[in-house]
Amino acid sequence: MTKYKGFIGTYTKKSSKGVYEIELDTEKENLTVKGVAAEGKSPAYVNMDAEQEYLYTVAPGGIASYKIGDSLSAIAHVNERDGSPCHVSVSPDGEFAASATYLDGTIALFKRDKETGKVTEQLSLIQHEGEGPHERQDAAHAHFSGFTPDGKYLVAVDLGTDEIISYTYQSGELKQAAVFNAEPGAGPRHLTFHPDKPLAYVMTELSNEVLVLAYDSSTGAFRQLQAIPAIPGDFTENSQGSAIHMSSDGRFVYAGNRGHNSIAVYSAEENGELTHIEYAETEGNWPRDFVLDPSEAYIVAANQESDSLVLLKRDKESGRLTKTDVKVEVPEPVCVKFLSK
Repeated sequence: MTKYKGFIGTYTKKSSKGVYEIELDTEKENLTVKGVAAEGKSPAYVNMDAEQEYLYTVAPGGIASYKIGDSLSAIAHVNERDGSPCHVSVSPDGEFAASATYLDGTIALFKRDKETGKVTEQLSLIQHEGEGPHERQDAAHAHFSGFTPDGKYLVAVDLGTDEIISYTYQSGELKQAAVFNAEPGAGPRHLTFHPDKPLAYVMTELSNEVLVLAYDSSTGAFRQLQAIPAIPGDFTENSQGSAIHMSSDGRFVYAGNRGHNSIAVYSAEENGELTHIEYAETEGNWPRDFVLDPSEAYIVAANQESDSLVLLKRDKESGRLTKTDVKVEVPEPVCVKFLSK
């Protein structure tokens, strides 16, 4: 394949209408905005099931479900309470979905119908408690809720309490299994797992670091192996860590910086620890998220404040990124996901 369909989650605070569809043509090195795929109120974060048949977005009070076809078809909207989550994911077995809500510091587990793709009801809700030393850590602020690749745990990352909490969930009830405490004031935001090894990489929003963690599948516990800066030491302006992703071969980690407006590139050693390679400019303002395309020959970065998607070319051997001068306009882009088939 040389053409890949993608979906962009956006805020709708200004001119955006909802989820946008894009197409990446790797042969022509071109990115095209196809238009609005689904209207909705700030569907900022989007995700898919493992089979990539359904798309899920954060939505007022919960999660919205869509069938993926030539276009997106709305099939359900679970609206359980006030406020909107900031993150959504689907369990590896497809039985559950989960969300994290930043404003009230909660993690929710939902039932998913594997036959229809609908997220049908909220099964369990956990209220995080605590605070940290940073001015933005006045209370719990859950920012990520993702399932471990082995399907044993739901992992919640809380920026406000500096905690990464593992929960069992298979009974339909979230039960705490383990807690990892980051350094006070770190503000962990997002997490990604190594494709082959029991390792996880965490982007901190407040301390602007990448944490390398060992993962114990028998207990759900994490243990820190390394903390490495995500921005230059002499950069003194405001910058906040955003997204983190790893190449499928487990050789390179990429971390986004809003303010420094870059993607930090690292090589992963045999033990999982990272070595910094470079900072690649995102050619825009406030890169809230980015994604490796299915071919992994490119990265698409979403610059929220400059309303743009930027295409960066990726060298698979060195991990380095280079600009392509391909930039397209999308209002308030937040999250990018591609179909691989």
